[in-house]
Amino acid sequence: MRRAKAPPCGSSQASPLLTPALAAPTKWLRGCFALAAFPAVDPTTPLFFCPVSEASLARLYQRFQALDRDDKGYLNRYDLEGIGKLAVNPIGDRIINAFFPDGAEEADFRSFARVLAHFRPVEAPGSPEDINSHLSKLKFAFQLYDQDKDGKISRAEMLQVLRMMVGLQVTNDQLENITDRTIQEADRDGDNAISFEEFAKSVEKLNIERKMSLRILK
Repeated sequence: MRRAKAPPCGSSQASPLLTPALAAPTKWLRGCFALAAFPAVDPTTPLFFCPVSEASLARLYQRFQALDRDDKGYLNRYDLEGIGKLAVNPIGDRIINAFFPDGAEEADFRSFARVLAHFRPVEAPGSPEDINSHLSKLKFAFQLYDQDKDGKISRAEMLQVLRMMVGLQVTNDQLENITDRTIQEADRDGDNAISFEEFAKSVEKLNIERKMSLRILK
């Protein structure tokens, strides 16, 4: 069995162990739009996020309708769990949770579109507050790790994500070691956890705009 390696402590490169949550949602979303063409639909629900073309908005609404199996006018977890690419995604449950914040059981088109808006490509310098900005994309990825929403990725949270990502490819002892090395590399204040600022620093050399963008959302 090949031994998984963590990057050496103090490495100036972004840790590859912090990148799965950046790429996994994008891979699933590409599959989410891989459908045959639907009749053109003009969405009527006003959306309040970064500007998006009418064609992109129509595609979003078409996909929303396709996922809404019973024509309910909203999506539930069952609708999203039926997507094949999501079912095999190691962090599929966490991606689904992003559509249902604070215990919500339904996601209307506006909620659906606001989550996907994080993956709209950045075409020109804008405000850090834009939902598709570099900062917003990082925050979205960070939240996939920070499940208790305390603003830090604890050792237990990091271990849980890495276990989902690598599965049975490494032993428990190896996974524990990888987790410790990953925390040690990113943790700058010595609290044995990774804050958002430390997370952002760890992935600063990655092209976040490319890894977390879908051209179909232009």
